[in-house]
Amino acid sequence: MKIYQLNDKRKYLSLLLLADEQEDMIEKYLDKGTMYVLDDDGVKAEIVVCDDGNGVLEIKNLAVKPKFKRQGYGRKLIEFVCVHYKGKYHTLQVGTGDSPLTVPFYEKCGFKRSHIVKDFFTENYDHPIYECGIQLVDMVYLIKELR
Repeated sequence: MKIYQLNDKRKYLSLLLLADEQEDMIEKYLDKGTMYVLDDDGVKAEIVVCDDGNGVLEIKNLAVKPKFKRQGYGRKLIEFVCVHYKGKYHTLQVGTGDSPLTVPFYEKCGFKRSHIVKDFFTENYDHPIYECGIQLVDMVYLIKELR
């Protein structure tokens, strides 16, 4: 298994769309972000991180191909980012829907709830987004210290 930086980010648009299903939202951060892919006999997952300023690095996109979920690939990418950026940033943050799938995943990876952006999904996406049968409305931010 290897993790490496990818410059041709749009090559994996279908994978990016698994985590952020509206292409114009991906376009807002893709060029300014750094993308890493996890290759384990083929690309299984990706992560995009962006400098959010003031020592904060933000995960903008984290996706694992559906048939490889729950095998530790997402966690491996987060661990890689934490090690790679330790000393360069003090905080890693992620914004996600208030979902029974994603929030507990990040909490198991050591993130703590920080704040909420009300109505983020209903105001920024052109269609309702559902996860586990629940419509996503608010963006939940979680943080993890990198010190």
